[in-house]
Amino acid sequence: MDHRPLGSTGHDVSEVGYGTWNIGGSWGDVADEEGHAAIEAALDEGVTFLDTADVYGDGRSERLIREVLDDRDEEPTVATKAGRRLDPHEAEDYDLEHLRGFVDRSRENLGHETLDLLQLHCPPTEAYYQPETFDALDVLVEEDRIDHYGVSVERIEEGLKAIEYPGVETVQVIFNPFRQRPAEALFAEAERADVGVIVRVPLASGLLTGAIDADTEFEENDHRNFNREGEAFDVGETFAGVPLEEGVAAVEDLQRVVPEELTLAQFALRWILDFDAVSTVIPGSTSPEHIAENVAASGFEPLSHERHGAARDVYESRIAEHVHHRW
Repeated sequence: MDHRPLGSTGHDVSEVGYGTWNIGGSWGDVADEEGHAAIEAALDEGVTFLDTADVYGDGRSERLIREVLDDRDEEPTVATKAGRRLDPHEAEDYDLEHLRGFVDRSRENLGHETLDLLQLHCPPTEAYYQPETFDALDVLVEEDRIDHYGVSVERIEEGLKAIEYPGVETVQVIFNPFRQRPAEALFAEAERADVGVIVRVPLASGLLTGAIDADTEFEENDHRNFNREGEAFDVGETFAGVPLEEGVAAVEDLQRVVPEELTLAQFALRWILDFDAVSTVIPGSTSPEHIAENVAASGFEPLSHERHGAARDVYESRIAEHVHHRW
């Protein structure tokens, strides 16, 4: 697997990483053994970047990572997130006291004295205009609780504001053939500032696997069932914010431009990796077979300009009106 620098952190990471939201919670029931097997599969395939958060199963995904790594020799870069445990979730509480408490809990969950990378977890927009929040992160670095920090954002403008702070070394953002605006508005500034870009929701919650249709039923505790209208968190996290029926129709159009040697999921991942600003993409899955398929996208040649153009045509005709100006 090819590796890319993670901004200015000094970490070189696999360009296909592994996201652990699926095994932590909000994707239906997943047994511990299934979660362990998924992480094992990712490591076996050469993944060296794992992304998690303290709210994925109330710390469950962090603990699953620790349990697997305790029995293996690999030392992947592990990124976690903090902030969403706040209740109410308000910008003013993104302060040193709260963040230190969240970090200490994640250090215990992961079994790490110092966290490799801490990301603010999609805080309210106002938090990006609070220098004291980023001052607090600097203190956590000075205390050796964290090595590096970044942000996970919902909106492009939040990412642009965040990278004005010199300590921010990574930005995590939704980017895929159905969410193309980051390439227009964020990537050049991230490259200029030597900020790593971590891409989440690369398969639009499964839409870009081609395995979902408008009649697909999801478990009650799967966000693709309970967050269709943003009832629990930002709707952009579910199907990348695309209405399901429109997304299914767009997938049918996109399938026509996928090369024979690629699955639709591999096409989407390869499309993302063709953007040099991307440090790593973090698809999640509970299936070792799907994890291997996702990793294999790293080995394919970049897509042609014609195929990128065709993907852009599908986006503009089917998707842009639903997402482009919203995030």
